[in-house]
Parts: sequence; C-alpha cells; structure tokens
Amino acid sequence: MGEKLEITSNAYLSSYFSGDYQPRAHNYTKELFGVDYVYRAGTIGTVAEKTAYGYVKGYQSDFNLQMRGAEIDRLVSGCTGVKRTTGQHPGGIIVVPDYMEIFDFCPIQFPADDKTSEWKTTHFDFHSIHDNLLKLDILGHDDPTVIRMLQDLSGIDPKTIPTDDHEVFKLFSGTESLGVSEEQIMCKTGTYGIPEFGTKFVRQMLEETKPSTFSELVQISGLSHGTDVWLNNANELIQDGTCVLKEVIGCRDDIMVYLIYKGLEPSLAFKIMESVRKGKGLSEEWIEEMKKNNVPDWYIGSCLKIKYMFPKAHAAAYVLMAVRIAYFKVHHPILFYAAYFTVRADDFDLDSMVRGSASIRVKIEEIAAKGLDASPKEKSLLTVLELALEMCERGFSFKKVDLYRSSATEFLVEDKTLIPPFNAMTGVGTNAAINIVKARESGEFLSKEDLQQRSKITKTVLENLDEHGCLEGLPESNQLSLF
Repeated sequence: MGEKLEITSNAYLSSYFSGDYQPRAHNYTKELFGVDYVYRAGTIGTVAEKTAYGYVKGYQSDFNLQMRGAEIDRLVSGCTGVKRTTGQHPGGIIVVPDYMEIFDFCPIQFPADDKTSEWKTTHFDFHSIHDNLLKLDILGHDDPTVIRMLQDLSGIDPKTIPTDDHEVFKLFSGTESLGVSEEQIMCKTGTYGIPEFGTKFVRQMLEETKPSTFSELVQISGLSHGTDVWLNNANELIQDGTCVLKEVIGCRDDIMVYLIYKGLEPSLAFKIMESVRKGKGLSEEWIEEMKKNNVPDWYIGSCLKIKYMFPKAHAAAYVLMAVRIAYFKVHHPILFYAAYFTVRADDFDLDSMVRGSASIRVKIEEIAAKGLDASPKEKSLLTVLELALEMCERGFSFKKVDLYRSSATEFLVEDKTLIPPFNAMTGVGTNAAINIVKARESGEFLSKEDLQQRSKITKTVLENLDEHGCLEGLPESNQLSLF
C-alpha cells in the first residue's frame, strides 16, 4: 500500500486562474481525484446586526409593542449570527482522501437546492472542518485574463517582457513616460489601471515613497495588503526619517530574514515572524533577545503594531503581473486600454467618453464633488472615467457603438480609436449584446422593427441603441410609405 497523506491544521493551497478559465480548473479536480472525492466548500450565511435590528423593529410594529432600548438590543444580539442561508465558496474545493468518504466528515447538499447543479457542497462551513480536510482555493482573477488578451492582441509573449524597463518604472513616480502632465490626467503618478497600484490609497503611498526598483514595488504591495503595517506605522517611520522604504517591514518574510541576519536563531526568528504576521505581537522574552542582538527600538515597535502581513512570494507575483501590464501601457497604449475596458470595467458613460477629454473631466469633477455621498456605481464609474481621460489626453479616442462593427463584449482597436461593445451601453446586457451580434450574421437589418424581431431585444434596449446614435438611417418599420 502507498503512504497515506495525513493533513492537519488549516491545510489549504491557493492559486489564481483567469476568470474565463476558472470553471475548467475546477472541473479538472474531478479528473485528478475522482468525482466522489471533490466538493465545493459550503458557506453559512448568518443574520447581520442591521438585518436583526430590522427584524426586531418589524416584530415591534406588527404587534404594536412598546420596547425599551435595552430590550431591543437584547433581541437584536439574540438574532445576530443565526443561520440564514447556505452558499458556496467562490473558489474553494474540498478534497477527501481516497481511503475515506465525505460522510466521514460532514453531510453534503446541492447549492440552493438545485439538483441539476454540477457540484455538491459541504453542509458544514469549511472553518468547521479545516483541521481535517484539504481545501484547494482555485480563485478567479482578472490579471491573467488581461495579460492573455494583451498577448492575443500584440503577439508578444508576456514571459519575454523585461522586468527592468526604465520607462515602465517611471510610471510609479510620475507621468513622464505617458507623455502627459499631472494636470492633464488629474493624478501625480501614471498608474491608473495598473493592478495593485491604481487605487487612490496605493497611489498616495507611491507619491510618498517614489519607488524606482522591483523590490521597492514588492515592499509597496506588502505594505498595502497588510493591516496596521503602513498607516500609523511604516509611513510615519519614513516621514520622520527614521528609515527608508527598503528598510521598513513590508512582507512577513522580511522579519525572519532580518532577524537571522541580526544574529537570532533561525527557529526563533521564524516563531517571531509567525506571531507578528498573525497580529499576536512579541513576548517580553523575545523583545529582550532582539535587543541583545541590536535590533533597533523602532523595529520592535513596528512589530508590536502589526495585525496581519502579506507573504513576499504573493506580493512578488502581483508585482510581476503589474509590471507586465504596465509595459503595455507605456509601449502599446491602445492595446492596454482595450484590454482594461474589456476585462476590468463594468460601468461606462459612453456619451461622455465619445465626446472626449473636456466632457469626461466635467463628469469626473461632478462625481468627485459628491465625496462620500457618491453611490458605489458612481465610484466604479469614476475609476473608468479616469482611465478614459488619460487615454484621450494621450491622443486616443472612443467611437460610438457601431451596429455592424461592434463586438458583443470586447472593445475593438481601430488605429488610434476604440470601438465599444454593445454591453458597454447603459441598459444593454450581455445576453442582448450577444443576440444582436448573432442576428446581424444573417444580413443587414431592414429597419428597427427588423432588428428587434431578429435579435429578440426589448423595446428599452432598442431605445438605448437609438439614443446613442447606433440606428441612424434605419427606418422604423419594414413598411414603405408612398406619401
């Protein structure tokens, strides 16, 4: 008999796949382990505090009751955390050893009681059984999808892209390599749309640290993903001149490597790293040992503040993808924007985008003026508009959606312009977009009526197409008027 694999204590393996490929990766686990040995990790949805409050207030209203605040709080706390529904983890696959079966650990069920579902889920939440079973986190991620699209558009193998391109690294500290000024794009760095480095929070970090090397970008990635690692910690140490970016604690591995370098026993350095990265701090005995080995007080103080730290390999993988995508932004810009808007963006204001920089800028300022009152949809749109402004300021432009040339879901490149897809229009869903593209394969549309009948789109979708200007010159119906 072969050796049996015994898995204990939080065993899981995590990996990222393109969102387009993720279902295939999931199904491959059935081939690897057998259909009776892999299950989707179940989740248990509980009643949130605000929902519980709504239940109590509803009960109070239904029965015309008068309750004191303390009684309301008591009932709310009693309802909070009660099981409300079951679901499934977006990428978690539970693997059962081949000499056992799932019922040795927990019951199983169909997600949402759908007996036709391809997958069955564990009835228990993974946290209840993680000491006994292995979980594979086969997660979806946009970066591989973007890189694949850029490869298909350009013919460039991403693995051949240099990771030390000087113009690419300039993006992280200014806008020079984009050929625009800070005022033109309303940003001090050139990292709009670069994964991990495009958010307002990380852009602020870049402005304060001005990284210029790959290792410094890995530091930034670690700092931005940690909890209490940058704010009120590393940022203050850098501002005070206590240390520079490369010296602060960025990733969990840095702690162990640094302490070994200072002379601590490797096993102790590892224990300290594990304690700090989980937010458990340092014991008095460890602090004494660190001081004996000339570890500075600021470093010990920094360790005591940290709640969670990112692994360095994870940060390096993120930065590698970011640098590859940034290469296209600098050297093949129109392809970068086509891939970004196709894969990452969900909300568009095509009417503003088609009109160019001035119109986009007005819309950006309008949303920015709302501050915290802006809706989630407006915040999502703001990110897209910032990229659209930058693209237009670099000399590129958007065309209107074209009834015969637009794709259903992808932005198409035509010289220095992008042709938006049908589903980028407000009120036009992906299914309607696919139906329009299928319908036009059988020839030109004779009228708006013909378009609606052949593509089976709703009247609202037809009106949206008309308002955008897609249906210019198309008569209302197939009937010819003699007068």
